[in-house]
Amino acid sequence: MSIALQPSLFDAVADEVHVSALAGVVQRTELSSGAWVDVRPGWVSGADELFARLAADVPWRAERRQMYERVVDVPRLVCWYGEGVPMPHPSLDAARTALNGHYGAELGEQFRTAGLCFYRDGRDSVAWHGDTIGRGQREDTMVAIVSVGEPRTLLLRPRGGGGQALRYPLGHGDLLVMGGSCQRTWEHAVPKTARPVGPRISIQFRPRGVA
Repeated sequence: MSIALQPSLFDAVADEVHVSALAGVVQRTELSSGAWVDVRPGWVSGADELFARLAADVPWRAERRQMYERVVDVPRLVCWYGEGVPMPHPSLDAARTALNGHYGAELGEQFRTAGLCFYRDGRDSVAWHGDTIGRGQREDTMVAIVSVGEPRTLLLRPRGGGGQALRYPLGHGDLLVMGGSCQRTWEHAVPKTARPVGPRISIQFRPRGVA
């Protein structure tokens, strides 16, 4: 798959893909109802190279979904890597190892799966939702999102709406981790946009039984 990407000026100096430190650098924002969000901008250096490799090598698939009385195209491409399935790039193994090292004690378990989404342009999106299929519906958990490619805005709001949504422009190696009750008590979305935007890939690391 060939998709044009505007390179990051900050990423241009990186000649290989690697993850940076988290301890003492990641920034946490406490939300309501026991939810929180951690952010580490530019966590993955060489992120443009990683984007190019994932765009070309991952076996992306288009899905269709029942929406009321009709079946519609899911507005993004997806791929899922379950437990024990080799990652499409060694840097994703390194990222998961680093996340487990930093969050394992707090989470009480390991990140084990990876779901990838390819937002090709501003028409691709994901609607308001929480990752509540499985244990996330009843238990505190974490979902760690690594974004490569050009930034897209991830919105966060309390479940059911109300108040102004929090905005996180994510791309070029940024990390965002949603923790505590976030999947049950808050919702997140990547909205469509009419602005000209380039492609983005998000990698979502989750523990066993969370989707």
